[in-house]
Amino acid sequence: MTKELTVDGYLAELRAHLRPMTIAEREEIVREIAAHIRDSAELPGGSVESALARLGPAEELARQYSDGMLIRRASRSVSPILLMRGALRLATKGLSGVFVFFVGMIGYSIGGGLVLTALMKPIFPANTGVWIKDGVLVGSGTQFPPPAGHELLGMWYIPLALTLGSLIMLLTMGLIRTALKASSRVQSRLWLAANHG
Repeated sequence: MTKELTVDGYLAELRAHLRPMTIAEREEIVREIAAHIRDSAELPGGSVESALARLGPAEELARQYSDGMLIRRASRSVSPILLMRGALRLATKGLSGVFVFFVGMIGYSIGGGLVLTALMKPIFPANTGVWIKDGVLVGSGTQFPPPAGHELLGMWYIPLALTLGSLIMLLTMGLIRTALKASSRVQSRLWLAANHG
């Protein structure tokens, strides 16, 4: 009876820490962990205590599940906000995650900046563009006052900046999604190895 209470207490604590998830997601995780504990306890030399020890504290396990769900949801998303949340969560897990997060920040900043300046060109045509003087680039984007020199692209700046900015944002999205999917697969394998090995 004590083992039942121990498992029930662990599952209740896990359920409480999984509150931000939907009820269906939370109950699926609790059922999966209950089955894992039961299966581990039935193995030769296995026990409920050893299964719970391998799983670790319920709060930590819930955090791992929450991280995993955010990363999986972000890996299927096109939302820059959700992708960057997933990349930020990935950054807490290692150096490669930090790299992905900073590449995402830089990529979205450059791409978004180009798109924004393309939208600014019709409003501020004399202040937005690419300027050269004596064959040297002296400024680009939207600047007040415009740099001394010749504006190179004129109204061609709009389609070029829109296209380049959109491509940079799409490439950034693809990189982040690929990194999140790879991380999700690695985390799944590590969890399986740690808990079923």
